[in-house]
Amino acid sequence: MSGFASSNDLTEKVVSFDELGPGLYGWTAEGDPNPGIVIGDDSVLVVDAQATPRMAADVIAKIRTVTDKPVKHVVLSHYHAVRVLGASGYQGAEIIASDVTRDLIVERGQQDMDSEIGRFPGCSAARRASPA
Repeated sequence: MSGFASSNDLTEKVVSFDELGPGLYGWTAEGDPNPGIVIGDDSVLVVDAQATPRMAADVIAKIRTVTDKPVKHVVLSHYHAVRVLGASGYQGAEIIASDVTRDLIVERGQQDMDSEIGRFPGCSAARRASPA
């Protein structure tokens, strides 16, 4: 076996969507990138967008089980592809990132995406199935 341990992990991840506090939820998938969800008075904020628009749609579907408020804001905590490539799945939401994060997405985005797809074959399959 060579490369990253995650490159050999083709199993479907068990996803949980847990309330961590009033209006605060965590999406966890056995070590895969895990978004946070904050439900405000009139909208929803998501922290980290997921690796593909299709994966983002799964997060939005879970959000819909607890609120019908629109997702208006998506915060990108850092530049890694598995955290940012799903941003287009949050149509109409404001994407929020630091200047450093934005610059690193521009500078290293393709390289990081290629690396993550190599490390996470499930991400590669999800990416191929994504509309964007």
